[in-house]
Amino acid sequence: MEQIVKKASILIEAIPYINAFRRKIFVIKYGGSILDDPKIRHNVLQDIVFLSYVGIRIIIVHGGGPHISARMKEKGLKNEFVDGIRVTDKETLGIVGEELEKLNHQIVAQIKTLKGDVTGLQGQENIIFVKKKKAAKDLGFVGTITSVNREHLESHLAQGQITVVSPMGMTTDKVPHNVNADEVASAIANSMKAEKLVLLTDVPGVMRDLKDMGTLMSTLTLAQVDDLIKSGVIVGGMIPKVTSCVEALKGGGVNKTHIIDARMPHALLLEFFTDQGVGTQIIKS
Repeated sequence: MEQIVKKASILIEAIPYINAFRRKIFVIKYGGSILDDPKIRHNVLQDIVFLSYVGIRIIIVHGGGPHISARMKEKGLKNEFVDGIRVTDKETLGIVGEELEKLNHQIVAQIKTLKGDVTGLQGQENIIFVKKKKAAKDLGFVGTITSVNREHLESHLAQGQITVVSPMGMTTDKVPHNVNADEVASAIANSMKAEKLVLLTDVPGVMRDLKDMGTLMSTLTLAQVDDLIKSGVIVGGMIPKVTSCVEALKGGGVNKTHIIDARMPHALLLEFFTDQGVGTQIIKS
């Protein structure tokens, strides 16, 4: 009986959060190795369906890097990166498009199995508009975002559909380009004036010591993030994640950003519907 009462208490604790977030937009970036694990994927998508059921409007932007790299290796092609960006020639672009489409269909199918209302957008729908990204080396068919078709996304959200977006963009002359998924998620969140931008990852959040869970920082401001990068506390793969959060907040359209460990069961629900939370939230001030 005590456990049953405890469950009811958790639901009561969630009421003010559900009330505050109802009809708001959450943009969730989901990719990397955590997208490959069936158990993690099931838990994450189950949480997302729940969020949708309580009236939160969800856009998922998925990556696909490991799948694309594995497919390139199978075909005997070289995986080449410049500053973390995949060099994308015409053959690579074809593989990128195919793998992202497969993943998009997989996520959509699993959400349907979980009884969620969902639609998938693979890139040809003219959601993300880009121009060729400039770099020290020619990156090929890699785009930098110029605009987002907000009306198209809004039309799906208005129907109560979880909207799953592949990180593919189109130039004005209808040439598809590969786009960094973090950039896509940040741009969509800003364009849609999202309540939250959420980056799912495989670490608990931003920690002063990666080996000590007790050093997890639950809330950071933009100024604190800058100091932590300069002091070498935020390093490696965490830098692009916090940078995406910072850019989203500075863009003015996003209210709050979160970095959450997708490996923790029901991490999304615990972060949004409990007083303490489980990851790192980054706020303006």
